[in-house]
Amino acid sequence: MHEHLREWIALAELPGVGPGVLLRLIQACRSESSADATPLLQLSGDQLRSFNLPTQTIHHISAYQAGEWPAADYLEGIDAWLDQPLNHLITYACDSYPTLLKQISDPPLLLYVRGYPDVLHLPQLAIVGSRSASRSGIALSSAFASDLTKAGVTISSGLARGVDGAAHMAAVALSKPTVAVLGSGLMNIYPRHHLTLADDIVNQGGALVSEYPLTMAPLPHNFPRRNRIISGLSAGVLVVEAARRSGSLITARMALEQGREVFALPGALNNPQSHGCHDLIREGATLVETSAQIIEPLASLLGSYCYDEKRPSSDSIKLTDIEAQLLEQMGYQLVTLEQLLGITGLNAAELLPQLVGMELSGYIENTPDGYQRLI
Repeated sequence: MHEHLREWIALAELPGVGPGVLLRLIQACRSESSADATPLLQLSGDQLRSFNLPTQTIHHISAYQAGEWPAADYLEGIDAWLDQPLNHLITYACDSYPTLLKQISDPPLLLYVRGYPDVLHLPQLAIVGSRSASRSGIALSSAFASDLTKAGVTISSGLARGVDGAAHMAAVALSKPTVAVLGSGLMNIYPRHHLTLADDIVNQGGALVSEYPLTMAPLPHNFPRRNRIISGLSAGVLVVEAARRSGSLITARMALEQGREVFALPGALNNPQSHGCHDLIREGATLVETSAQIIEPLASLLGSYCYDEKRPSSDSIKLTDIEAQLLEQMGYQLVTLEQLLGITGLNAAELLPQLVGMELSGYIENTPDGYQRLI
């Protein structure tokens, strides 16, 4: 195994300290601008104690320096997994590490990925909710995921039963990528009920993601921690159904702490699975009834994440008839959404997905003052 990977595997599995603390320690120890785990792992016992690290942490770093930890057969097992097609291990120092995820306070040091890592850089919206969702909740999760996927947004969720699974299935049904963040290792898919769905996600160009060692069991305390990754990868979070004591509310509140948008669906007053959503709305989450109400506030934000890509040259652009007509109606002056609704005669649910798709393609830009044609 390459020493770079061995270093980051050791860091990620150090007991007694979390990723946020470790990244601050790496920052304090390094002399170069890029993240490098080597200086921290080479410190003496006295130097490590000066950081007030727990005894077990210092013991493991000493074992690493002696070549005794992580165990050779354990690292060989990871190597064997990486030799299989579509298996990847991304460290915090890799250029391929998702930019949005780096912005949270405690990003994971490692991401085990099965599937296509590039999908982690696509504009994402998380859809989360109850594992024991009502029929209505399942239908709403599927409908919103389908609409948003068609609008060019990649759906991320947690592969759980209920709302999560319905969101993933809607994307898979459209043959579009979706991202599932697990609370277990990638060689221990949970829930087992979704093994086929996990395979379908990979087969449709999506990704299964976990920060946990490959064979890690689905321990209860893993799931609240993995929720920060779901929200951290995404521009916003939609909560479909959630009871008052729900992991989905943890995801939503983490999203708020990370500066992400939070949306919630209202429900029947006598449905306990709606009470968590109602609490979120009272706390400032955006009440939504249609996918257009999510797309509109996120349109410019989602588009901005894609501007690093080259805009297509004029001779390679292949507009649909609807796109060509919209560009003609837009002209070359700034035009507001309200003006476009009047010009086109379309309603918001029909117009906004078209505008988001054209923005993601680099044909238009959504500025604070209105939409601007770019081609």
